[in-house]
Amino acid sequence: MEVAVYDTYVSKKDGSVMHFDILVSDEAASKEQVYQFGRQYLATKGQEGQSLAAKECRFCHIEEPTQEVVDAINAQGYYIIEMQGCQ
Repeated sequence: MEVAVYDTYVSKKDGSVMHFDILVSDEAASKEQVYQFGRQYLATKGQEGQSLAAKECRFCHIEEPTQEVVDAINAQGYYIIEMQGCQ
């Protein structure tokens, strides 16, 4: 399996910025599905309702995943790498 990495920046409710990557199977997910995965993640961080679409979430590259990433994608369809402002 290879994964597609979507570089994502979202303005939080307090005005600061969250930066995270959404990793999905490069064969399975449509862009709308990627955005839905991002919205699910935002809800876990208390940021539901924040804008997440093409402007905030862009395809970055394809890479070989670790086993942890493969397991998460098989279980829930995606994996998140928190970069900054995600706490």
